[in-house]
Amino acid sequence: MYRSQTLALKYFSAAITLFGVMTITGLISAYYYLNPDFLLGILPFNIAKILHINTLVMWLLMGFMGSIYWFLPAELGRETAGIWAAEILFYVFCAAVAVVAVVFIFIQYGGSNEAALWFINQGRKYVEAPRWAALGIVVIMVVFAYNVIGTAIAARKTTGIITVLMIDLIPLILLYLIAFPAISNMSADLFWWWWLVHLWVEATWEVLIGCIMALALMQLLGTSRRIVETWLYIEVALVLGTGILGLGHHYFWIGTPNYWLTIGGFFSALEPLPLLGMVVHAVYDAGAQHMKTTNRPAFYWMMAEAFGNFIGAGVWGFMITLPQINLYAHGTQWTVSHGHFAFWGAYSCGVISVLYLVLQKTRNLAFVDGPLWKWSFAALNLGLVGMTGALLVSGFVQAFVERAIGGSTLNAFISGQENAWFVDGMVARFLLALVFTAGYVVLVWDVLTLGRRAPAVAAVAPAQ
Repeated sequence: MYRSQTLALKYFSAAITLFGVMTITGLISAYYYLNPDFLLGILPFNIAKILHINTLVMWLLMGFMGSIYWFLPAELGRETAGIWAAEILFYVFCAAVAVVAVVFIFIQYGGSNEAALWFINQGRKYVEAPRWAALGIVVIMVVFAYNVIGTAIAARKTTGIITVLMIDLIPLILLYLIAFPAISNMSADLFWWWWLVHLWVEATWEVLIGCIMALALMQLLGTSRRIVETWLYIEVALVLGTGILGLGHHYFWIGTPNYWLTIGGFFSALEPLPLLGMVVHAVYDAGAQHMKTTNRPAFYWMMAEAFGNFIGAGVWGFMITLPQINLYAHGTQWTVSHGHFAFWGAYSCGVISVLYLVLQKTRNLAFVDGPLWKWSFAALNLGLVGMTGALLVSGFVQAFVERAIGGSTLNAFISGQENAWFVDGMVARFLLALVFTAGYVVLVWDVLTLGRRAPAVAAVAPAQ
């Protein structure tokens, strides 16, 4: 293997580990709704939630980087430029994540001063990491961009996918710089914060996963480059055309003009469509050409990625973007339902799909199948979709009881929290989170033992 691909294996190992931390902290956060006194004085709910959300971002980012480091040398026919720097920064990245997690767990709070911003917590939702860690992420992403762009320059060639990837890396770095300013005006701070959260995660990440899925589809199904690159160009056009306009669906509460609400609600729903089209077109083309995949788990996870992205990010997102609904749904479990479904469908399933492709190559398996991946696939998706439904029920209660009927008063909030439907939704969410956790355990076991527990079965394709 290329050194870049060896590094990719390390990134995938770190990503799956953080996936586990995200799962455990999510389980803890869910249990707080059933027992608010759980870990009282030891690990507050807000710290568990911070760990849950930040490990979500970190494990996906590591999964993306691992995917690119895996595909890049094969795509351009040479070792990744500056791979030595990337190898060093991998360990720096892992150490920084561990240190930040320790600070969150054991220190938790700091004063309202520059020292706390630099070393404890920036206090901004989703980007709570202290400034030194945020600065480290910028350095890591700059080196990552150099790896990609430098490799293309050294190879003296590029492809449509790599060109899109190189262009996407520029806003991926620049938008994260919004994490640094401490803006005192809350409306201005939230305005720019949404540029980071929406355009970094929902726009630049959409293009990044599109590039990864394009490379994966060519390997998994033998899809022609023309098909995947055409859909990738459509995705870029839609992100450029709808990304900034789609931001408007976040603006309801921060004092922007009313016209942003309708514009944002409409355009933000268009972003997931190209990735769905790319995968559906690839599967149709494979069927028309009578192609057969040799990696069933990778294929099923890719299908889950395409339709999960469309339903979770598109349909579920569109439900709450229209201002007439957002008035009542904003900040409720309805929003949480969309967030879980969108991140899972848009990104997580794709990373797991690529992981199985990598395992097939590294363990020299002619055909990948077996019972374990099916159990993990079923448990993870059943748990996630079930949690989404349970959260949606609780969110409906909040929207009607707390917002529409109660008028968002403190008494209405308490009434909503005590409503039987809300409580039942929280119980169901926790039980289904246990199912999801079981799916994660089976996934890890399958990844660790694939091709080793029964190599004769895994290495030979069944008769067609």
